[in-house]
Amino acid sequence: MFDTMTVTKAAAGLFGALLAFLLAKWAAEVIFHVEAHGDPSYVIEVADAGGEAEEEAEVSFEELLAQADVEKGAKVFKKCAACHKLEEGANGTGPYLYGVVGRPVASAAGFGYSSAMQEHGGEWTPEALDEFLAKPSAAVPGTSMSFAGLKKVTDRVNLIAYLDSLDD
Repeated sequence: MFDTMTVTKAAAGLFGALLAFLLAKWAAEVIFHVEAHGDPSYVIEVADAGGEAEEEAEVSFEELLAQADVEKGAKVFKKCAACHKLEEGANGTGPYLYGVVGRPVASAAGFGYSSAMQEHGGEWTPEALDEFLAKPSAAVPGTSMSFAGLKKVTDRVNLIAYLDSLDD
């Protein structure tokens, strides 16, 4: 077995190595201390990388609508297809959307609209559809349409162009 002297030597070697590592760590913290005291002794001036952010030219809704992509609108419609149909008179969970652009609000035959939508009135102009599609609950408070909305204006414009292209 082990005698006392061998165990003592092994323990002394282990504790000596630990002490050496601790002393090296403390010395390194003193030498390479990173906390700043007071003001920097010198400052390096750097040229402004981008200046002030340039304001983007705001494009009008009419211009966006003129540049709308009907095919991309068809892809965006897939989000709507769960509740809405494109065939005239074919209501689903939501009213049919054939001919919706230019149609009076809450006028799809055979669909039971919420009272909020019936009271909203007006016509589904491209601008009104854009506002509604951005956030339906904000455009018509109390609507039963639970869709969160389309955040991107390009998605809304493409969808409106697609819906407008379906009727005669």
